[in-house]
Amino acid sequence: MNTLDLSVILPIYNELDNISPLIDDIENALPSYLKYEILCIDDCSTDGTDILLEKLAKEKKHVRYIKHLRNYGQSASVMTGCVEGYGKFLLTMDADIQNDPSDIPKFLKAMNNKVDCVCGIRQKRQDSFIKLFSSKLANSFRSFILHDSIHDAGCGFRILRKKAVIDLPIFNGIYRFIPIILSAQGGFVKEIPIKHNSRFAGVSKYGIHNRLWRGLVDCFGVWWYCRRVIPFRRIKKNLEN
Repeated sequence: MNTLDLSVILPIYNELDNISPLIDDIENALPSYLKYEILCIDDCSTDGTDILLEKLAKEKKHVRYIKHLRNYGQSASVMTGCVEGYGKFLLTMDADIQNDPSDIPKFLKAMNNKVDCVCGIRQKRQDSFIKLFSSKLANSFRSFILHDSIHDAGCGFRILRKKAVIDLPIFNGIYRFIPIILSAQGGFVKEIPIKHNSRFAGVSKYGIHNRLWRGLVDCFGVWWYCRRVIPFRRIKKNLEN
């Protein structure tokens, strides 16, 4: 298949009531001249989401559907989309409609020849106290360990240059650290403010037990990768040249 301009990547798990309105809103938000696909990665949903996605992929020419054989988590879904996406640019967003598709043109405008990644900063977040508190704690800890300048690393609404993600390491939780690793590799990362909506339907999968503590541990792994592996690869490349 010929390369497209954009792949919109949706990591999905049990979002049956959100998918159809989300895809409609994405199609309405994208410029008509753009060659694009909406790549839906179903992470082994159990609520019938996979059946709906299969139906939508047959009915809508822009929709493509990949199903994981078991539940691997959000990072695996994002990376599956990055690897399998046909677009020169990859736009990732959550499937719960808290990320607003009307912001997509802002991402496209912010992506120029010098930028490898544009990240969203959620304004006036419509989340529970627990989610806001754990996110603030994780961001503060990550910033202290990694000394990065990313304000909202947990926001999955971002656009990436396809060729910039080829060499990314793959691990459970990488989606939070993609901008940080790209920056450490010499890429240019930009941030823009975006809207944040209340969840339209379904139940949040976020919790301290399955996100916060794992993220804190991942910080040390990313610190090691950025401080040891990336410099070693750079030296090796220079010697080879």
